[in-house]
Amino acid sequence: MSRSTVLHFINDDPVLSQAARKNVLRVIPNGAAQDWAAAPAPVIAVVVALNVSALFSDPYVSSLVQGIAAACSACGQTVMLWLVDPEDVCRQLRPILHSGAIEGAIIAPMLPDDTLARVLLKSRLPSLFVGHRPTAARASYIDVDNSRGAREAVRHLLRLGCTRIGMIAGPQNTITGVDRLLGYVDALREHGRRADLDLIVDGEFTETGGYRALQQLLPRCPDAVFIANDAMALGALRAIRETGRRVPQDIALVGFDDAPWAAHAEPPLTTVRQPLQRLGGMAVEVLTELIEDPDSAPYRVALPTELVIRSSCGAALN
Repeated sequence: MSRSTVLHFINDDPVLSQAARKNVLRVIPNGAAQDWAAAPAPVIAVVVALNVSALFSDPYVSSLVQGIAAACSACGQTVMLWLVDPEDVCRQLRPILHSGAIEGAIIAPMLPDDTLARVLLKSRLPSLFVGHRPTAARASYIDVDNSRGAREAVRHLLRLGCTRIGMIAGPQNTITGVDRLLGYVDALREHGRRADLDLIVDGEFTETGGYRALQQLLPRCPDAVFIANDAMALGALRAIRETGRRVPQDIALVGFDDAPWAAHAEPPLTTVRQPLQRLGGMAVEVLTELIEDPDSAPYRVALPTELVIRSSCGAALN
């Protein structure tokens, strides 16, 4: 069982079930619970398949890691952040799996390949995927509903009367990039429209990529652009300003993430908010349950998003 369970027992915390209390008493004799609680905190590995620059520039990853760290601190667990090459995740993960010092792992690769899920399941290390939905029957994951969030964003632009909606998409070798593109396509299809491939450009989930993608889109005359994350939206805003065009009068924009700066952009950015702090906290809670009961049913959930309407979409002008 996890150290947090023992701490709940010692503190007579009401959140601990009677069954868990009986398990502590059965396994740990006399006053040994206090000795166990005083031992070094168990380590949770947070495995992020990104390079260092992306870790600090991507608001998604930084907010997620903050949420995980806060939740681990609250329940007496130590966090080890493990950055790995997205192309070589499995090999670089082996030291974690065989170190004996790791109690469980939270994986945030955002990659569609299920090889990592199979490796983790074989290792028997309690693990949880964030932002990825493995097809393996016993794998657990937690995510946000990216497809639905993107669909709501594009529906909003259509309600505002936009007729030529472009998209700056994320890389299609990521689950997030695929899901948000699918949401864009689905929203257009609902309104009897087909996605125009000339109006879809990959922005690589970076500010520079968003800047370059918007430059490619402008000659194709979109009246609105849905942008698959706020980092790319920041680059797109800069590209539009350099041409002398105005947002939203000449082109409406909607992003995704609700980054801390989005409400203070010029103009304030309409965007899809995802509950990243909550996502990180829930990831720790779920992983703790998996550690305490490795044979429990897999945990699978997609948290809802929220469309935050500000002036960049032109809503204030309609």
